Amino acid sequence: TQGVSSAASDVYKRQVQRNRSKRIIRAAYSAVEESICGNWDFVFVARGKTKYLKSTDIQKVLTEQLLKAGAIKK
Repeated sequence: TQGVSSAASDVYKRQVQRNRSKRIIRAAYSAVEESICGNWDFVFVARGKTKYLKSTDIQKVLTEQLLKAGAIKK
């Protein structure tokens, strides 16, 4: 049973990190969402560092990428 409990705690830790990454990306997107023009579909992929960043950091990168793609006008 000890192996099962440690495995369960590892799974829980990964779930917490994954959910944090989702929340951070969602918050960054909602801050930028109103400035997007046109109909676009986006797919966001959380990288390893995402769980350590703040939504404002992600928002800066997201804005830069959306400007490059032409989804946001200056």
